[in-house]
Amino acid sequence: MPLMKIDLLKGHSEQEIRDILDISYRVMLDTFNAPEGDRYQVVTQHEPYEMQVLDTGLGINRTKNVVIFSLTTRPRTQEQKQAFYAQLVSALQAKLGIAPSDVVINLTVNSDEDWSFGFGKAQFLTGDLK
Repeated sequence: MPLMKIDLLKGHSEQEIRDILDISYRVMLDTFNAPEGDRYQVVTQHEPYEMQVLDTGLGINRTKNVVIFSLTTRPRTQEQKQAFYAQLVSALQAKLGIAPSDVVINLTVNSDEDWSFGFGKAQFLTGDLK
């Protein structure tokens, strides 16, 4: 059920974007134990001057392949979060050649009452979802 927003620079092919979506979805399912079909992903492409992704003093070099994953999700364990980070970076590098230094991930935690999947209902609260 995480809502995954992905920001990247313009210039990626349609197939590359599809691959990023598919890879991140698979990793999310595996590490967060989410059910199949729990897919909410939005990609936004930016001009180079619209993204400033520095290194917070860590000495990380970014390239034009920088990608930011912002997930809004239910609470996850520390182990799940770390597994998600590591597996996502590994899969993106193995399948698309995106350097681990170009991947930034942010998780924002919320609760079941913060979600409505349609019809103005809070499906986790009404019992339609568990």
